[in-house]
Amino acid sequence: MSTFYYYEPSHTLEQILDAFLPGQTTGNRCNPGHCGGKGVVRSLRPRLDLHEDQENNLVTAKFDFPGVSKEDIQIDVQHGKLTVSTETKQTAEGEEKGNVVRERRFGKFSRTLQLPEGISDEEIKASMKDGLLTITFPKSAPELAPKRVVVA
Repeated sequence: MSTFYYYEPSHTLEQILDAFLPGQTTGNRCNPGHCGGKGVVRSLRPRLDLHEDQENNLVTAKFDFPGVSKEDIQIDVQHGKLTVSTETKQTAEGEEKGNVVRERRFGKFSRTLQLPEGISDEEIKASMKDGLLTITFPKSAPELAPKRVVVA
């Protein structure tokens, strides 16, 4: 079993709700007919692949952000959680007149991962190429030496 924990409780809850109540999830609104029907509500999350390398003590997370530049990606680390986010906007309004199919999504995208305990910000590395954001960090922090308390 993996010691790395994937953290996104709303995603798990939405998966369960989608299985039993299709079209009833929470988050950002989709266009009618785009996400399963008129007024269906969904949160927008970038696609994610996670890989754990036991030998090298390394976790690699890859996020799909097609058409997004690295300057528009925000990576925040707070309270042991790493959050990747961006916002995409629709192009000029005039383009919508002739649309026959519109599958691209626009809006706020966000994904959160639980970091292993003891990982420092300096150990997290990120790079972006061709719309693929790659983030790496150690799977576990080096063992901290136990400290002995002297009774006075």
